[in-house]
Amino acid sequence: MKAAGPGNLVLRIASALVLAPVALGAAWLNTWVFALFWLAAALLVLWEWIHLVAGRRHLLMFSASASALAVAALVEFRERPVAAALLIVLGAIASLIFAQRGHRLWIAAGIGYAGTMLLAPMLLRADPDYGFVAIAFLFAIVWTTDVMAYFIGRAVGGPKLCPPISPKKTWSGAVGGTLCAVAVAYALPRVGQALPAAVFGGALDAVKPGVLAAVALGLSVLAQLGDLLESWIKRRFGAKDASHLIPGHGGVMDRLDGFWAAAVAAAAIGIAHGGLHNAALGLLIW
Repeated sequence: MKAAGPGNLVLRIASALVLAPVALGAAWLNTWVFALFWLAAALLVLWEWIHLVAGRRHLLMFSASASALAVAALVEFRERPVAAALLIVLGAIASLIFAQRGHRLWIAAGIGYAGTMLLAPMLLRADPDYGFVAIAFLFAIVWTTDVMAYFIGRAVGGPKLCPPISPKKTWSGAVGGTLCAVAVAYALPRVGQALPAAVFGGALDAVKPGVLAAVALGLSVLAQLGDLLESWIKRRFGAKDASHLIPGHGGVMDRLDGFWAAAVAAAAIGIAHGGLHNAALGLLIW
C-alpha cells in the first residue's frame, strides 16, 4: 500500500466504499456476474502488466492473452478448472509470438498472474455451501490486514519493513495488520452466526475459530508479500502505480496485489485438503 496524504486517503476511502459492496455483491450472487467481475479484474490487471512491461503498442499481444482469459472464465464457470488452466497456458504461448525477446518471460509471468487472479476466486466460489464464506473470509483477512497495517504503521512507526522496495511500510504495521486479521478470523464464526441465516446459510456452524485464525495468519503474511512483490515489479520498470484507474489507489494491480497472493494460497490450501472441486470446503473445514 502506498502512502496517502489526507486528500488521497479520502479518495481511497471513497473508492473502497464503492468497490467493496460490489465485490461482496458479486460473490453473493454467484452467477455469471461473479465470473464477469473477476474476468474484468483479470483483464485490467493483464492490460496494466503488459503496459508496464512492454508499453502501450501491444494490442495483438493483449488480444491473444485476453481472449484466452475470457474463454477460460467461461470454462471455469462450467466447473472445468483443469481445462481453464490449460487455456491460460495456451494464451500465454500465443501471446509470446508478439512479445520482444527480452520481454517474453515477463509477459508469460503477467498472463499467469492475471490468470490466477481469475481462477482462484472462481474455484473457491464454485462450492455452493462454503464458497461465499470462503470469499468473504478472504476479503475480511486482506482488507483488515491492509487497513490496519496502514493505520498502525502510521501511528506506531518504527523500523522499516523493506525500505528498498516499499520505504513507507513498517514492521509495526505489518505485525499489527496480521494480528488484527487473525482476531477478525477468530471472531468470524460468532459474527456470522449472529447474522441472519440467509447470509451464510449455516456454513459457519462447522468452522472452528482456531483453524480460521491459523489460516488467517498465513494468508495475511502472504497478502503483505504479494503487496511487496507488486511494488518490486513496479520499481523494476520505473513506475509508481500500475495505472490510474482507481482514485486514491492507482491501478487494479495496486488494489488486488494482496488479494491475489492470499486467493492463490487459499485455493492451493483448499485443493490440497479438499480436492479440486471442494476447495472452499478444504480451506475452511479441518
